[in-house]
Amino acid sequence: MSLLRKLEPEWLDQLSADDPRAIRSRRDLRRINAWMQNAGNMASTLLKHAAGRQPQTILDLGSGDGQFMLQVARRLAPRWPHVKIILHDRQNIVSRETREGFAALRWQVETISADVFDFMTDAQSERIDVITSNLFLHHFTDEQLARLLAQVAERAWLVVACEPRRAKYVVRFSRLLWVIGCNDVSIHDAVVSARAGFNDKELSALWPRRERWDLHERAVGFFTHCFAGRRGTQAGEDVATSRGSQS
Repeated sequence: MSLLRKLEPEWLDQLSADDPRAIRSRRDLRRINAWMQNAGNMASTLLKHAAGRQPQTILDLGSGDGQFMLQVARRLAPRWPHVKIILHDRQNIVSRETREGFAALRWQVETISADVFDFMTDAQSERIDVITSNLFLHHFTDEQLARLLAQVAERAWLVVACEPRRAKYVVRFSRLLWVIGCNDVSIHDAVVSARAGFNDKELSALWPRRERWDLHERAVGFFTHCFAGRRGTQAGEDVATSRGSQS
């Protein structure tokens, strides 16, 4: 029997940005993302489902320090030049070095510090082609997710998310992250994240039904759950298939 989805507070969200344990945990997250290969998963999923169409603006929700999306951008920039990337988070912790990293790729970077629901409501005038998120959606209840996904679906033609895969073995493995040097904050939050993650077509089930979207949801590797949604158009530029199909 699979684990029931369970939300609990994550310690990193409760620490100030300059707390030494938070700084250490953000470094741990970079190591965990690299180990999960999420930057590669995100980049390949974006390219696959964009199907040759290049975005002008990408919004990344819950960006943290922006290092994850910089790794993604380095994979995309040879094929997607001159993109504007909007990094959203509740705290502005994007360093000058990270900004310079995007500039070196000739990507324009903008940072937004705001509650995600307030931002999605207020940003109606901003053109957004693609919305991404990494290890972010699992922080929300199903009711909150339905609301957020409805806002997301109104703004972009492509949405991609990488989330924890919810499984007992993922929870057990998360408790062993001390082996690769992760601190207590990272270990606690990894366990909590695994319990709050996703399986099967759970995100597709929360997607708004009023428009035609081609939805794909699948496990990637041992620890990651990926979601991708692409909007269909009457002109046939995007081909919409049955809801919740698997890639």
